[in-house]
Parts: sequence; C-alpha cells; structure tokens
Amino acid sequence: METIRVIIIDEQPLFRQGIRSTLEQMGDCVIVGESTDTADVLELARTANPDVALIDAGLTTSDPLEIARQTRHIAPRMAIIMLTPSEDEERLFQSIKVGAAAYYTRNITPTELVEAVRKVSHGEYLINDDVLSKPQIASRVLKSFREMTVEEEVEGDEKDPYSPLSSREVEILDYIARGNSNKEIAKSLKISDQTVKNHITSILKKLSVNDRTAAVVHALRHGWIKMNES
Repeated sequence: METIRVIIIDEQPLFRQGIRSTLEQMGDCVIVGESTDTADVLELARTANPDVALIDAGLTTSDPLEIARQTRHIAPRMAIIMLTPSEDEERLFQSIKVGAAAYYTRNITPTELVEAVRKVSHGEYLINDDVLSKPQIASRVLKSFREMTVEEEVEGDEKDPYSPLSSREVEILDYIARGNSNKEIAKSLKISDQTVKNHITSILKKLSVNDRTAAVVHALRHGWIKMNES
C-alpha cells in the first residue's frame, strides 16, 4: 500500500486537528506538514514530496490562491483540495485557474474527505463535475481556455497536426472543452463514467500535464480540437 503524503494549510487549530485525525485513521496517509506561512508551505512542497495539499480558501494570513499557484509550480504532481467557508462561484473559478483538483465547503464529512484525498492522489480531477454543473462558471472556464490559447499562440507556438492521443481521447477532450461533465460525456458516447476517467488519466499522461485545463489548452494550441465561439 502506497503512503499518501499530505500538507494541511489551515488557520483553525481545531479544524486542522480534525483533518489530521481523520486522515491518519485512513492507515495509508501521513501528514508531512502543517502551516499557513507561504514560505514554510513552499519549503514543504520542495522537500516533503507531498501528494496532496489541503488549503483553506478563506485564509487571512496568506493568499490561498497564490499558495496553490506557487506550490503547484514547485510540485506539479501534487493535487490540491480547496476547502471554502461557503459556496462561492468566484472562489471556485479562481481555484480552477490555479489547477485545484477538488473544491469543497468546510462542512465536508470525514468520509467525503477521505474519499477525495484518495481520488485526487491517484490523479482524479473532482472539481470538473462541480464546475460544469454551473453554466455561468462553465462559460467563464471556456472563455479562459480561449484566452490562454491565444496567449500561448502569441508566444510563437506552431500548429502541430500530429497528436499522441487516440481519436477517442481527442473526442473526449473536445467534449470537456465544450463544458461537458464526466457523466454527460459517458452518456453521449455510451460508455461508463469509469471509462471516461480512464481516458482522461491516459490523456494527462500522454500530454505530460497535470489537469484538464492544461490538456484542453494544449490540444487547442496544437489544433487538435476547435473552440466554438457560441
């Protein structure tokens, strides 16, 4: 059994203790550090080889989004779970932009937290279904895809007709780019949710990227899929 190494970034000692207790009871999880200081967290990301970071989206002593952004730059294989004080579409959108793998309110149950940590540590991207169930957020995500693609094209990248992806994987990326959830993709393609997840894991590995946003931008940039303007 592989050990899941976790960093906890939360200001409330009691809540932090609850997270630690819950995760340590998993049996395959170890807490490798706790802090709310940006410098300390970045050092943990460099030296502790973390698999998952739990970040309080309501931090007041540091900028949680900046922590997420910088830690993913240092430890790109580390998954981030954002824990928010309340439902907040702006926080959700910003969490997507910094590459969070999951987004939950702080009333998440211990069972849900354990399941989330296990899933994101294995490369699952749980935030997608939450996002795409909200049309307004989905629209902003698609707009962000376009903007990032334009920025990267300006930097001089050329279209590359060769794709390492199978036709089915390109098809799934196209569905993601158009705002479909895993369940919607599975229904449209008449395959199981798990098959969709397996294809997405394969896509991320083949493209050497860490999340769906990066995969879609990569595919758009190389001309493998097209973004509808509607």
